[in-house]
Amino acid sequence: MRLLRSLFFLIALFGLTLSAATQTPVPAQVQSGEVSEIDGIPVLIKHLPEWEKANSQAVLAKDVQTLKAAIGDRAILASLDFSGGTEAVTAPYEAGRLLIVEYMTPQFATDADAKFSANLATDPGSPPIVYRRIGNYSVFVFDAPDQVAATALLEQVKYEKSVQWLGEDPFLLQKFERYFALTARDFAVATVVSILSGLGLAIAVGVVVGFLFFWYRERARAAQVAFSDAGGLTRLNLDGLSEPLQRD
Repeated sequence: MRLLRSLFFLIALFGLTLSAATQTPVPAQVQSGEVSEIDGIPVLIKHLPEWEKANSQAVLAKDVQTLKAAIGDRAILASLDFSGGTEAVTAPYEAGRLLIVEYMTPQFATDADAKFSANLATDPGSPPIVYRRIGNYSVFVFDAPDQVAATALLEQVKYEKSVQWLGEDPFLLQKFERYFALTARDFAVATVVSILSGLGLAIAVGVVVGFLFFWYRERARAAQVAFSDAGGLTRLNLDGLSEPLQRD
């Protein structure tokens, strides 16, 4: 009897071991490198437009395979590299499927931007993929039926982190050029406005002063006694300067 029970136990144990070995493992949930301290939601998901509504359908990816499973095998994904802690999040919207790829450094973001721009210039896709670099984000809108709506969706994505270069900023010269151009433009506009304002003020003051002077002279002239150089003789009052004759 004991031998029979032992045999059944070994058969059951063997069956459980075989089932565990052949069962397909469940993939672990992707963990973001930066999560909110308040609710534990990845910060990258919170940078989605209207993330409270999109959270239920958002997919966080740290490898190309996970991203392909969410958005399909896109040609642009061949230029995507997840090394260095790169993360991506995607969610569907009415304007199209939005994809945000976050790079940890500006250098990575600059290199990726060059690759994406070259790839899209060669094959923009059908319908064309709407792409823009925003800070250290590379943002895409796929399957957009309306380019205007897709662009409006892109503009809702904000990069709210400070970008700090490990070495020399490659865009430092462009930043200085932009600063000087904007400063020169503002100075020129301020100068023109000041000149026009001063000219307008001078004209306005001149008109007011001239009117007051004319009114004062007319009032003073009206109060003067008429003068005649006829020496008391009778003269024709053609100029209206003589006193009218008093008739008895």
